[in-house]
Amino acid sequence: MPSARPVWKGQIRLSLVSIPVELYSASKSGSRIRFRQIHEPSGKPVHYEKVVEGVGPVDTDDIMKGFEYEKDNYVLLTNEEIDAVRLETRKTLELTQFVGACAIDPLYFDKSYFVVPQDELAEDAFRVLRDALRSTERVGLGQLAMRGREYLAAIKPCSNGLLLETLHYEDEIRESEKFFSDIPEKKAEKDLLDVATELIERKTAAFDASTYRDHYREALREVIDTKLKSRGKKKVSTRKERETGGEGENVIDLMSALKSSLEKSGGKSRSTKSSGRKKKAS
Repeated sequence: MPSARPVWKGQIRLSLVSIPVELYSASKSGSRIRFRQIHEPSGKPVHYEKVVEGVGPVDTDDIMKGFEYEKDNYVLLTNEEIDAVRLETRKTLELTQFVGACAIDPLYFDKSYFVVPQDELAEDAFRVLRDALRSTERVGLGQLAMRGREYLAAIKPCSNGLLLETLHYEDEIRESEKFFSDIPEKKAEKDLLDVATELIERKTAAFDASTYRDHYREALREVIDTKLKSRGKKKVSTRKERETGGEGENVIDLMSALKSSLEKSGGKSRSTKSSGRKKKAS
């Protein structure tokens, strides 16, 4: 069993079968670089107080949760009233529907969690669900309550276990038309499209996350390490950034850029070869 603490413990229910499981976050944030605000003259961290306008600092015991039902007007709820809202999905994720493995638009995916059986007794039923989803190439859908809200969730096989991905509800997704409506409904020119398509084909390969690195984080870490070695100096020199040319130098013929990219990927484009043949014929 993993050493991390589960973020949710409950059961997955498939008809009359209940499988005790635990959820663990599939991502980790420990490798991220985090900053705190520091008061420069004293070198001490900046703290924040809960303050009410015209009153000043307030005690946390006097703070309630408020829902703004109209501007500047709130209905107040106590923690007890919120906790009294009991949902069956707090402890049970019932799989109510199954869809094709590629049927959910990636736009809806939010966070990922590893799903593992709670104990050996749950492993048999867990394996049956996992293998059934894999053989049918289906994803199970259901809802569960976690961290103060109810989530729509999708479950699918992942290695020897299951992966649960929380999904956005439909009303949480912005309508794309508001952003794309000003883009003309015009098709790309065929010659440009052919070269771009060939470039994509040549660069197509199996996804391997290990080939990608967070270059910004690495550069930032380098600045921090240099700062540490400088024994508290406020200013340090960093690697010189590449100089960029003027605006005119960036205006490049699209076809030339695509062909150059194609040649760098390992060969000339079909359109380049065909143009060469035409020149010989003339």
